[in-house]
Amino acid sequence: MLDRTAHSTSLRIDGTALTCADVIRVARHGVPVQLADDALKRAGRAYEIARDSGAKRAVYGRTTGVGANRHAVVDPDTADQHGLRLLRSHAGGSGEPLPDDVVRAGLLVRLNQLAAAGSGVHPRLLHALETALREDALPSVHARGAIGTGDLTTLAEIALTLAGERPWAKRSLDPVPISPGDALAFISSNAVTLAESVLAWHDLRRLLRASHVITALSYRALGGSPEAFSEAVHAARPHRGSLYCAAEMRRILALGADAPAGRRLQDPFGLRAFPQVHGPALDAADTLERVLTIDVNAAAENPLIDIDGEQIHHHGQFSTAYLALALDGLRAALHHAAELSAARLSDLVEPDLTGLSPFLAAGPAGSSGIMILEYVAHDALGRLRHAAAPVTLGTAVISRGLEDHASFSTQAARSTTSAVAAYRTVLACELIGAVRALRLSGEELPAAPVARALAAAAERLPHIEEDHPLSGEIEAAEALTGEFADY
Repeated sequence: MLDRTAHSTSLRIDGTALTCADVIRVARHGVPVQLADDALKRAGRAYEIARDSGAKRAVYGRTTGVGANRHAVVDPDTADQHGLRLLRSHAGGSGEPLPDDVVRAGLLVRLNQLAAAGSGVHPRLLHALETALREDALPSVHARGAIGTGDLTTLAEIALTLAGERPWAKRSLDPVPISPGDALAFISSNAVTLAESVLAWHDLRRLLRASHVITALSYRALGGSPEAFSEAVHAARPHRGSLYCAAEMRRILALGADAPAGRRLQDPFGLRAFPQVHGPALDAADTLERVLTIDVNAAAENPLIDIDGEQIHHHGQFSTAYLALALDGLRAALHHAAELSAARLSDLVEPDLTGLSPFLAAGPAGSSGIMILEYVAHDALGRLRHAAAPVTLGTAVISRGLEDHASFSTQAARSTTSAVAAYRTVLACELIGAVRALRLSGEELPAAPVARALAAAAERLPHIEEDHPLSGEIEAAEALTGEFADY
């Protein structure tokens, strides 16, 4: 349930300045939106150019069919129903309904793209999207039906809901007329795929930040060496992500020049190579953010209505190869980071590395301690490995051979969403192991963020030494991972 009472400042939508953080604020925190007057005027001008051009020349989707029907000229006698026919034929999605936050984010992204004034839709559709967001009126949208060349099914369902032909999932608005040229102009976008991608990016970025804190706890439990995080080491190979990761470890652990030496000459890879493995995931998240920021502000509709040149351009901006490849890259890098988390968990149950009992057990001989956590972590790692498979190795040839490439960015977005839960579970298992080891050892932590993190975990994770079910602790640790992103 959105808490709108906490937000008095609205987000201005002008088609140029939407950020990924803005999408999160609206989709999950109920920040209201306000359409900029200038953007609305520009959208109105684009509508006029598109309408007038359709009377002078063939315009794809307005005076013609779509796909392989691109040369089929719309009969003037039935042109007034062309838009609705197109929407009805394309509203063929399937699968489960999209979550509310994805739908809100999709409405916002599409509104902002339309405010960029390249679609030629009637301005009343922009007003309708603005009102839907303000009233939290949400269409029911099926999850499946796109392959990275436009969210045709989901956006057609949204448009038909606005037109009053489909039921609302939550609240409702008065029907909005659909002009003949509005249909393709409205659905020619990847707004819903972008929306899911932004939400997944946000969640993974927070988990990647939380991983610094959890790894710091493991570092203390394992008696790690500060040399792996030294400024001199990382200045010699200054990749941005690894520099940041090493700096975060120094900050969280308070590793100054007088930091005590570790227990070993060289630590296991889970500690020693953490910046080198985690850094690429941080960089991949930054790359994805740059791609998303461009695309949520893009007038990428085909055809593009160029209001400055008063021209119409047919093109291939519907392709989302940048997005698909960025999502694939993030999941691949994330899998490497998760592997190290699982490796650190294995280190934590090894007496030779902790000086504690096998599996951190505290009961009679043969007690299992946290043995089962390795199974849970590797189950989640297996799911993450499956989600990390690149979607960009596939393609599709459809519409009678005319459309002979697809990025499958929609599938990449779904896989990235799946990766969020899997990575969270892996980190939660490591967190439980690190906290248990620190409790059993009784080690005192320096006055640094790592100590604050341990105190927060100690409040939420029960200290039960004898063997007991760990399911509840895993759930509590998963919740903590999100909070640790702010340490």
